[in-house]
Parts: sequence; structure tokens; C-alpha cells
Amino acid sequence: MLPASDPVGLPGLAALGFGIALFAVALLGARLRARRDAAERGGRRANSSILWIALQGLAIGLAGAGPIYVVLDPLSSASLITAAITLALMLGAVFLFDWSSRAMGKNWALVARTRTDASLVTTGPFAYVRNPIYVALGLFMVAMAIAFGHTRMLIVAMPLFAFATWMRVSLEETLLRAEFGAAYDAYSNRVKRFVPGLL
Repeated sequence: MLPASDPVGLPGLAALGFGIALFAVALLGARLRARRDAAERGGRRANSSILWIALQGLAIGLAGAGPIYVVLDPLSSASLITAAITLALMLGAVFLFDWSSRAMGKNWALVARTRTDASLVTTGPFAYVRNPIYVALGLFMVAMAIAFGHTRMLIVAMPLFAFATWMRVSLEETLLRAEFGAAYDAYSNRVKRFVPGLL
């Protein structure tokens, strides 16, 4: 069994709450932009990605699971450092998600799919990594674990998130190769999946 949660302070929880609110606004914006062009149907869709989406959600939930001990002095260095790290991770997650969804425009969707009028997006953050939204979700998960004092839960959450993300990416890459062929192969040879130049 994993040890008890670390003590946390209110500033870290406030930073997380602020980040979650911003993320919700960015998500709503992405959905609205995608719905504007919802009349165009067709293309390919992989409904099995719903399973991997659920597992990603479970992993993120596990990172936040457990009791939260809000006992640190709000002005203590530990409390303020935790808040700063949490805020930096959440702002990074929101920025990366919003930048990605704007670059995708009508191509953005929750479930893996392509459209008959889709284009291969290689601009914005996609010029640096092929899956920036999953990087953003990973940052979100780590920020939540830190803010809640549940960093030990990342021992379980991170491998589960990595596995679900890998499976989801595999489905999406199959769809993209079927849709864009050599253009996607050239793009995937040039741009790494998650970390520029490395992974």
C-alpha cells in the first residue's frame, strides 16, 4: 500500500483550481470550434479509442485519489513552492491544449477520427511533437498529484496513463496513415511523438 499523502497548503489548491477553470474554458472553446464545422461528416472513426480515453481518465483520477491534508502554513516556502510548480504545470497544460486545439480547428475531436475534408495538421505545436494534447494531459495529471500531495500515486497513475496514451496514439496513427499515406509517413519521420527530438 502506498504511504499517506503529503501535507499541502491552500495556495497549491488555489493554483490547481485556477488551472482547471482555464482548462475548462479551453476545452469548451475547442468543442465550439469543432462543432462549427460539424456538418461535414464521413472519414474514418475509431470508436475503440473510447476505452483508452477512459483509461487515461482513470489514470488522471488515480493521481488525485486519496485524502488531502491541508495543514501547511499558506505563506510557508513549501506551500508557495508547491503552488508555483502547480501553477506553472497547469498554465503549460492549458497553453499547450489551447494552442493544439486551435491549430487543429475543425479536425479536433475527442474520439479518434478523420473527416472527408480533413487536412494533416503540421503547424503550431504539431511542428514540434505529434501529440501535444496528450503531453498537456500528462502535465495536468502531474500538477494535480503535486497540488493534492499525492505524488506517490504517480507510481501507479503514470504507467497507466502512458499505456492508455500509447494505445490511443496507435489507433490515431493507423487512421492518419490510412488517410494521408506518404505525407503522414514523412511527417512522423520528421517529428517525434511526445518530446521534440527525443521521444
